[in-house]
Parts: sequence; C-alpha cells; structure tokens
Amino acid sequence: MYVNRTFRFLLVVGVIIGSLLLVYYLSKITYPFIFGLAIAFLMNPFVNFLQKKGRMPRALAVLIALILVFAFFAGIITLLIAELVTGADYLAKVVPDQLDTLISYIEHLIASQIIPIYDQLTSLFNSLGSGQQDTIMKNIQNAGSTIGTNLGNFIQHFFGFIPTIISWFPNAATVLIFSLMATFFISKDFDRLKARAGRILPTRAKSSSQKVVVDLQKALFGFIKAQLTLISITTVIILIGLLILRVDYAITIALVTGLVDILPYLGTGLIFVPWIIYEVITGDINLAIGLGVLYIVVLVQRQIMEPKVLSSSIGMDPLATLIALFVGFKLIGFLGLIVGPVTLVILTTLHKANVFRDLWTFIKGKEISE
Repeated sequence: MYVNRTFRFLLVVGVIIGSLLLVYYLSKITYPFIFGLAIAFLMNPFVNFLQKKGRMPRALAVLIALILVFAFFAGIITLLIAELVTGADYLAKVVPDQLDTLISYIEHLIASQIIPIYDQLTSLFNSLGSGQQDTIMKNIQNAGSTIGTNLGNFIQHFFGFIPTIISWFPNAATVLIFSLMATFFISKDFDRLKARAGRILPTRAKSSSQKVVVDLQKALFGFIKAQLTLISITTVIILIGLLILRVDYAITIALVTGLVDILPYLGTGLIFVPWIIYEVITGDINLAIGLGVLYIVVLVQRQIMEPKVLSSSIGMDPLATLIALFVGFKLIGFLGLIVGPVTLVILTTLHKANVFRDLWTFIKGKEISE
C-alpha cells in the first residue's frame, strides 16, 4: 500500500513538474498565441454580451470588441504622449531659469562648503609623513581606476544595449500582429474550442476545469478592477493635494503620477522623490514639505487599501493577500507584487474546484467521487 502511494505521489509530482517545464519551453516559441488566448479569455464575456444583446454574428462581435480594446489602449498611449509633449513644452520654458538657480546654488555650495573643506584636507595631508601620503595617493588612484572602469563598462553596456532596443521594435510589431490575429480566431471559435476540449477531457476533469476557468476569470477581472480602483484613489488624493499646494498643471501631474502608480514598488516615488529633492535644492522648502506629506499620505493609503481592495475584489482574505504580496516581493522583487496575488488566486481557485482533494485521493489510491 505504501509503495503504491509513494509511486502515485511521485507520478503526480513528475506530471506537474513535466507539465510546467513543457509549458515553459513551449511558451518561448508560442507566446504570441498565449497572449492571444489570454486576451480572448478575458474578452469573452464582453463578446458574449455583444453577441447576445446586440444580436450580431460572433465574428463581428469579436471584431468590435478588439477594436474597442485596441482603441482604449491607443487612447491611453495618445493621452500619455500628449501629456509628455505638454510637459516638455512647459519644461522648455521653465528649466532654463531653474537651471540658473541650480547653478548658482552649486556655486555657492562650492564656495562656502567645498573649498574650506578642501583647504582643511590639504593642510591635514601636508602634515602627514611621506609614507602616509603615498598610501593615501595609492588608495585614491585605485578608487579612481575602479570608478573609471565601472563607468566605462556601464557606458559600453548602455550603448551596446541600444541596438537591442531598436531591433526589439520589429519583433514587437510582429508579436502584436500575431497576437491580435490569434485573439480574433480563438475568440471567434471560443465555444467550439471549449466543446472540443470538453470531449477530450474526462468527466471529472471537465467539471473541475470549468470551475477553475469560471473562478479564475472572476478573480482576474476582480484583480484588474482592484488595480484600477487603487490607481483612481491615488490620482484623486494627489490631485486634491496638489490643488491645496497650488501647483501648476495639477490635473496633468496627478494623471501621470496615477498612471506611474501601476509600476509596483516604484510607483509614485518615481515622481515625488526627485521632485522633493529638486524643491529642497532650489530653496522652496514649504513646497518640499508639502510634497513630502502628500507622498507619505499616498504611501500609507496604498499600503492600507491594497490588501483590502484586492481581497474584496477577488474574494480572498486580507491577511492571505498581504502575505502573498510580501512573499512575492521577497522572491522575485517588485514583479512579485503582481505575481503573488495572481498565484494566490490560482491556488485558491484550484482548491475551490477540489483539485487538490482529488489529487490526494488519487495518491491514497481511493476512487474519486463525482
């Protein structure tokens, strides 16, 4: 009995590991179609709505859904570009005066702080023995050589990476085209492909997979809704704070900062931290303090609201969501803040579909109940 259970356990582990490795290697050459499948999966409820309520053919419903999705993302990109152009025009007018202020600050800092420190160090250096002076000079030369080598390597890698970035654009365009085509054909034949998969799978696996697909779809839509909710809250708080501080272009800055909040871990700090440092350097301490307070408020509300919003949107316990966020971050960095909750959603969905129970029943050698 124990030998049979051990064999079944090793068989289950081997099948899971083999399946993951197979998916990993296949995804390297089929990722446009995986993207297409994911988009079709998420888009399917909207396509069904257009097909039933609009009484239109499936192909037309898919085409309209694709056009709307593409238009949505194109609109966001256009808005970002327009805001960047507006911001660049504003900076072109403001930066020269601010640069003069920064140069004056640096000149004053060098005259009042750096030169006296340099004179003190020179006097201290001249008072040392020749052996000590030689040791200090060697350490300075070694440090300079190390900095120069690292800087040279960085510049070399940076300019060597530019051709890679340029060559990425044709590949990205090809992937986009294939992904859109795959999305169209998969979504158009979604019900037929689903029925064909149902005929291949056993009855028990079919019912479990249906539960997994439905729950996963609800959870993923909930995850997207939660992220949009968090970004909206952040944008509103930043807008109110900037209006109180009487900052120019408050709406534009709030929108851009809210979109930047999509980036895990970096988030709004990518905008606020350099901005606060700049205001301190230019001497506007009151605005720097106000921005610092606003940044702290945004950080605190994000940390408090994220587990609650995620848990309510995807139907998970706030503590489990918080643990998933922390574990994901510690394992794979800022990307884990997205991967962690998604993984928890998948595991929770598999548990609700009794997949783990059925696997354990199979390992124990008992009959799986329908």
